Amino acid sequence: MNLDWLADQGLDRLPEFLTALAIGLLIGLERERNPTAKGGLRTFALVALVGAAAAVLAAVFSAPSIIGVGLGAVAFTMIAAYYHHHEEFHERDPGTTTIAAVIACYLLAAMVMSGYARLAVILAVLVTVLLYFKAELRGAARGLERRDLISILQFAVVTFVVLPLLPDRGFGPYAVLNPRNIWLMVVLISGVSLAGYVALRIIGPARGALLLGFFGGLVSSTATTLSFSRYARAQSAGTDFSATVIIAANLVLLLRLAVITAVVAPDTLIMVAPVLGLASLSGGVTYVFGSRRQGKDAQLSMPSIDNPFELRPALGFAALYAGVLLLSAWLVDLVGSEGIYAIAAASGLTDVDAITLSSLRLYSTGALSIAQVTTAVVIAVSANVAFKLAISFVVGGSDLFRRCLPAMTAVAVGAWVGLTLFT
Repeated sequence: MNLDWLADQGLDRLPEFLTALAIGLLIGLERERNPTAKGGLRTFALVALVGAAAAVLAAVFSAPSIIGVGLGAVAFTMIAAYYHHHEEFHERDPGTTTIAAVIACYLLAAMVMSGYARLAVILAVLVTVLLYFKAELRGAARGLERRDLISILQFAVVTFVVLPLLPDRGFGPYAVLNPRNIWLMVVLISGVSLAGYVALRIIGPARGALLLGFFGGLVSSTATTLSFSRYARAQSAGTDFSATVIIAANLVLLLRLAVITAVVAPDTLIMVAPVLGLASLSGGVTYVFGSRRQGKDAQLSMPSIDNPFELRPALGFAALYAGVLLLSAWLVDLVGSEGIYAIAAASGLTDVDAITLSSLRLYSTGALSIAQVTTAVVIAVSANVAFKLAISFVVGGSDLFRRCLPAMTAVAVGAWVGLTLFT
């Protein structure tokens, strides 16, 4: 079928116009929930169509200024609408969010007509999410302390300012010390930890042990184990609760390692993922079938877990990662793969991330095979489990230790069984 006539009539752009209209309807639907907003379904749909039409006319006449003129007209109209109802403008809803949403809707519609439809749709969904979760986002902002906000700003600086400035080449023995690569790993680990910490601060202590364990594991499974071991020692009624948090945090550690592996060396997932998955499954099943019904503390106080992103800890991790990387490369060159295994056993006691990243880095250079990387990760996880159990016994007491022992042991056993099956 000859569809040239559609192009002649401009109807070949109809799907793009419909996509722009859908974006307007999506954002407008959310704004309909706000009774004080001076815009809803019809307003946002029309704004989207205006933005789409402006983009088309700008292309036809080779005049990009048309988009700017249209944007100015739309923004002026919305501001005038709020100013006309000055009482609501000042007392109920200043309208800044709705005006910003209108501008976003207009520009996203223009993006659709400019060939960025998929990106525009994704951004439209994000805009709608931000608008919908207004109360939750306000609560999150209020739940963060000044120190936490400073840490977030520091993370942004080291990610978007410092990282691009670092040289991207190897230095030192074996050329394994790549400043940009080392700092990228710091950003990766700190980013995951910081996200978990912020989520932990937002949810608070009343949302359940599993959630606390999940986000605590993202921050630091070692810190979470230590904090809740102290809690169990201080409040004997909180032993079951603490055990659940600790076990959940250490199961999340396995997920954390899988994510790190997927980002740094995705081709190793074919072996690492099944091993970590079996370890997690065995630990989770053991806990579910072996635990008592979780006791609920009447008044649970959140144990202290420090913000994972401060400049000093970040620099400390960079030094640790560089040291483990250099030492691993030297030992692998000196005695073969057994060298990485010795480092994994030692460093895994306190930190699994550094040896995992070092192993993946050595794999990328050809110094280790996938099987050797997986073995090193399993050794590190096993050493880490032993260290966590020691913490639960020494700090939390024998009762907490007995509750953690079956599931945590099952994690290590599952990892070794997985290593045997998949390597």
